[in-house]
Amino acid sequence: MKRNGIFNWDVEQIDNALKITKDEVKEYFTDGRRISFLLERRLAREVLKGKLAPSEGAGFDLIDFEGNKWEVRSISKGGIYFCPSYMVGSGRKFTKKGFLEKISEIKGYIISDIESFTDIPFWIISKEQVIKWWKKKQINCETRASRQTIVELLSK
Repeated sequence: MKRNGIFNWDVEQIDNALKITKDEVKEYFTDGRRISFLLERRLAREVLKGKLAPSEGAGFDLIDFEGNKWEVRSISKGGIYFCPSYMVGSGRKFTKKGFLEKISEIKGYIISDIESFTDIPFWIISKEQVIKWWKKKQINCETRASRQTIVELLSK
């Protein structure tokens, strides 16, 4: 798959502006829970020419200039998942119905490889592609993929 772009980050400018160390910048910018807020804003404005979802509780992250809804996901050391975030974590459970309902509401996913910080590549992936990977068992039954698996799928 063709990469759609790269976000470049200047560690020196970030550490100076935030008054934190370079190591702390790297730690923060490679943690999907933290960097997602910044990536979502850059993707909305610079790539989709759109806006953020109306609330954190929405079933999607971004709205493009045509009104299409998108989910943002990060590839981290632990891999990636495509199911709703309420299905991920301790005590939470994946359901096929919940996944299919979620994916029916969105246009697709924007995937960023945060482990490549300071130059974070991103791919715009249709929901049809994710469903294809899922049906072919290229991502697991709970829609998770290891880092190695998703990197291989994106390189095809």
